[in-house]
Amino acid sequence: MPVDDPSLAGCVLTDPALASGSDLLAEVRAMARDWRLGRSAFMAAEGVTSEADYKRRAMAEGRMMQHAHIGFRSIDRTVEAMGALHGRAGDRGVRIDRFGVTLDWTMGYPQAHRSDRARGTGIVLRGPEDFARITGASPAAAHFGDFMLGLPGALDNTCAAIAAGATAIGNLGQYFTFRLPYWDDDVATTEATLRALGLIAAQEAEILVHSNLDDGFAGLFLDMTSAFGMALIEKYIVQDLVGAPLSFCFGHHFSAPLTRAAFQAALARETDTPGTMIFGNTVAYQGGNAQNYASLANYLLVDLCALREHHSGHAINPVPVTENIRIPDVDEILDAQVFAARLADHAAGHAQVRDHALIGAMADRLIAGGRVFAENALKGLAERGVDTADPAALMLAIRRLGARRMEAMFGAGPLDGASRAPLVAADWAEELDEKAEAWVRRQDSAALAQRRVALGTTDVHEHGAYLVRRALIGLGAEVIEAGVAVDAEVMVACAVKAGADAIAVSTYNGIGLDYARRLTAELRARGADIPVLMGGKLNEIPLDSNSSLPVDVTTQIRDAGAYPCADLDDMLAALKP
Repeated sequence: MPVDDPSLAGCVLTDPALASGSDLLAEVRAMARDWRLGRSAFMAAEGVTSEADYKRRAMAEGRMMQHAHIGFRSIDRTVEAMGALHGRAGDRGVRIDRFGVTLDWTMGYPQAHRSDRARGTGIVLRGPEDFARITGASPAAAHFGDFMLGLPGALDNTCAAIAAGATAIGNLGQYFTFRLPYWDDDVATTEATLRALGLIAAQEAEILVHSNLDDGFAGLFLDMTSAFGMALIEKYIVQDLVGAPLSFCFGHHFSAPLTRAAFQAALARETDTPGTMIFGNTVAYQGGNAQNYASLANYLLVDLCALREHHSGHAINPVPVTENIRIPDVDEILDAQVFAARLADHAAGHAQVRDHALIGAMADRLIAGGRVFAENALKGLAERGVDTADPAALMLAIRRLGARRMEAMFGAGPLDGASRAPLVAADWAEELDEKAEAWVRRQDSAALAQRRVALGTTDVHEHGAYLVRRALIGLGAEVIEAGVAVDAEVMVACAVKAGADAIAVSTYNGIGLDYARRLTAELRARGADIPVLMGGKLNEIPLDSNSSLPVDVTTQIRDAGAYPCADLDDMLAALKP
């Protein structure tokens, strides 16, 4: 049954400034006369009207599709790499069916707000011509995922992508979790996202709305049935209320073979739109190349066997084994693609020895629990004054509630105090719990007693903070929650107000140094002497780089006055009284 969460106090789920979903959709139906789908090199080469058509053809043939991802910051280098990779892979008998590119997070802002934002590690595409360079770079389908949909720049990006002939546009999952620095207008973000979805729905051709569930609540829920329930809610919003085809992606944080296979089977049973891709289990890459190849084989074999049993149209995603060290170069991407193609040859034999009944039983649990979550959420939101037939209102309410409150209030698992016991525990949470507990056992259990630490993240990636939180609490520290994707000035204000002894920051790709400088500058401005600890991916692309690849900035972060932490041991050394 739905329950009220005490933390709901002060959370306003509706907003009179938000336009109705029907008005927003009517507005972009008119826009669709001017923004029509262009013709890509992929469509011309394959004789199809969309990637969905191509996927259904591959599904009928039982053919495995492969996705390659390119993370260069330069458009020129990206276009060159796409053509070279497609040709070189073909020479070795390997077909790359689709390419993804790493777009810069600044593309999440409306076009007029991008020029003065600090760059990240991705590409900035400035209009239809730049998008067309990507869709014309190779005969493979071009996938535009992160920082397209779900953010305030959604409509600008979607117009340009459609004009360039893109037929898979994402990432809807980011709408529910991502916050851009110094942007708090969730009404504008909601309206931009719904307009973009409406423009996709208004096209004559079938354009897939891509949603990476791991970038949404699936990467935050402690129960995988909640994650599946969120997929059902997204499907209701996009397909039933908006009228666009929704295509799911998952995989970053699915490391257990059983749950990975069962989630794919459950999606195959509950959706009829081809999936975009099953993403690589990138959190498993924790060693050198030889060790990471074992992790690559582990998740790819699961995905290949799952697709042989229930071909859902997903492409497999062989992530290069250097991904945890740096942005992979062309040869490393090619090696992973060739490896995956060869592994596909072996998958048939492995599929015969799988425990299909066990996988099916877990898929049943995911579907049953997911339906309970979705039904509870829609009913509970309606009872709280949300018009669940209005996609804009429903999206805004879910975004404002957030993953923790959604799961506590509507999850299918039994209540366990203020939270719920998971029916199917999330792989990522179990792994981080075990890692934190093992580390704490090796330390003095009261090593940080009486210490107060303000903990926050520079972006939406919360797993590093989750590990740090468990470790700090395990050693007796009090954790002050400064926030997720929180601006540096807000984090400092929180720490000063709470009388924190230290600030701990978890960061991701390309923004740690700028953030450290902002934090330490704000501390100086306030006359506050609070040490700053920073962990995560401490890299950045130098302004004078000729490679477009990020470099380690640990030394520069230390020079800025912060303490870079490579692991929990570094954190403990900096925090001890």
